[in-house]
Amino acid sequence: MNKNTNPPYIPFHPNPSKPKFKAPAGSVDAHCHVFGPPGKFPYAPERKYTPVDAPKEKLFELRDFLGFDKNVIVQASCHGKDNAALIDALVNSNNKARGIAVIGEEVTDAELKAMNEAGVKGVRFNFVKRLVDFTPRDVLERIAARIAPLGWHIVVYFEMPDLPELEDFFTSLPTAVLVDHMGRPDVKKGVDHPEFQRYLRLADKHTNIWTKVSGPERLTVAGAPYDDVVPFGKTLVERYPDRVLWGTDWPHPNMPVEAPDDGILVDVIPKIATTPALQKKLLVDNPMRLYWT
Repeated sequence: MNKNTNPPYIPFHPNPSKPKFKAPAGSVDAHCHVFGPPGKFPYAPERKYTPVDAPKEKLFELRDFLGFDKNVIVQASCHGKDNAALIDALVNSNNKARGIAVIGEEVTDAELKAMNEAGVKGVRFNFVKRLVDFTPRDVLERIAARIAPLGWHIVVYFEMPDLPELEDFFTSLPTAVLVDHMGRPDVKKGVDHPEFQRYLRLADKHTNIWTKVSGPERLTVAGAPYDDVVPFGKTLVERYPDRVLWGTDWPHPNMPVEAPDDGILVDVIPKIATTPALQKKLLVDNPMRLYWT
């Protein structure tokens, strides 16, 4: 039954610390997931990993513990195109969650309408080759054309070395384009490296490109408290204060060594958004504009 391709699967932190940073009222954790339980919400047969169950109750409990008000729940590859666990979390969130779905072009208009009413606000296109099989560009273009009239946006997950081959596709999309985990830059190369500078030029030129300044635990070489990743997030927050979001990425699927302490992740926020005004944009104003208006 276990289909991990990179075992063992690391479970989320059992006892995260209370953050020292107090998030402003109305803050949104804009990137997190729900997994299972598989008896009710089975994992996809084609999945590349089998997660530890992380149901909505655990997510909402963590949200409250960390001092946040709302969640944006992103469909992850282990559930494939079956968004049932995501929809269940949204409709049971008391209007405190919005969602990003994964769909194929076989999705019906009625299904899109139902997702929209449940609180789905976008779709995710995953280009990380070790996690998903390739979807042809023309299929993704047809999906994009169908979701644009709903006012949805597209979340893209890729790794920075692949940006050159994806850039023209991203800039052709008819919606806002939200980049997961800063495009996964190689922090060893530094912010001045041509790879990251290329991304900045792209975001300078195309004002529909947004960035999640999340995932330091995935990008770090030094480990917690992730100071080697701070220059990347800080650069993006200060350069695009109205086009950045932040999220925990709980329950941290596919961590290679250990799951992060979510309290320590929250305490990275004031290092990358160094003023109350920037913190409010990052955590409240921007996600509310994208997901609740």
